[in-house]
Amino acid sequence: MDHSESDALEAVRARRGDLHRALLDLEEALAAAARLRAQAWADSVRATLVQVRDSFTAHIDVTEGAGGLYQEVLAQAPRLSGAVNRLQHEHAEIAGALDEVDSRLNEPMSDADAWVEAIRDAAITLMGLLVRHRQRGADLVYEAYDVEIGGET
Repeated sequence: MDHSESDALEAVRARRGDLHRALLDLEEALAAAARLRAQAWADSVRATLVQVRDSFTAHIDVTEGAGGLYQEVLAQAPRLSGAVNRLQHEHAEIAGALDEVDSRLNEPMSDADAWVEAIRDAAITLMGLLVRHRQRGADLVYEAYDVEIGGET
């Protein structure tokens, strides 16, 4: 089987691109001016966070679901079970970080500057987790299939 053409790998590649675009949108929303417009800023962040969550949920479906990438990797390269387990563990960690940003967005705003800063901090933590997860996923695919996953377009 040519793994570069497998359905699981192609699905992951597509979701990888979606997640990358959602992360770029989140970064842009976070970087926008918030001073004197904290609620409008937060609404923009909230909208992009929905995109990130949807893309991340789709990523989990194509990696952990039946016939997904992790199942395929383990069938072809059982030696990579530790890497697969780590990526699955990271899914739970990232889901918790998504919930943390949501929680921060839903806190009452008594001090707008502090509120914005707390949201930004939580979102930057989330972004870091996602970037590292994407890198580890690319490493897994390369190690299992000797294929560069790409998916940035």
